[in-house]
Amino acid sequence: MESAGGPPTAGSLVWRLSLKWRVAVDRAVAPLGLTHARYVLLSSLYGLRRGGQAPSQRRLAEHTGLEALYVSKLARALEADGLLARDRDPVDTRAVRLVLTDRGVEVTRGAIDVVQGLLDQLLAPLGGLHGERTDAFVADLTTLLATP
Repeated sequence: MESAGGPPTAGSLVWRLSLKWRVAVDRAVAPLGLTHARYVLLSSLYGLRRGGQAPSQRRLAEHTGLEALYVSKLARALEADGLLARDRDPVDTRAVRLVLTDRGVEVTRGAIDVVQGLLDQLLAPLGGLHGERTDAFVADLTTLLATP
């Protein structure tokens, strides 16, 4: 994944970093019965819930960047595990609203604590989770993600 024998390209570095972080999060949340994808869905749902939202599966897919079909599959599995409930929207019967159960809130809070600690470790070379270099890195990543 190097450019003609030279240094790695930005694309290959982003790919490798993405894989490294996904594996690290998978390992960190495994004792809680979660995977990285399940964590992303639950923590996003938790954050939206704190903002007063009860998002539909489609809205959660847009928010997380996960495919809508994958969110539906994850939601069914998380519902079977008792971590969330899937309810029909009273206004739009085609939409399914996702709501964390009490157990889901408890597991998600624990997972967020674990992942925040992990991210602080992974971001230590940039000054940690709240470092100035981390803030600049986040801004750069946000810019790249916003580019069509």
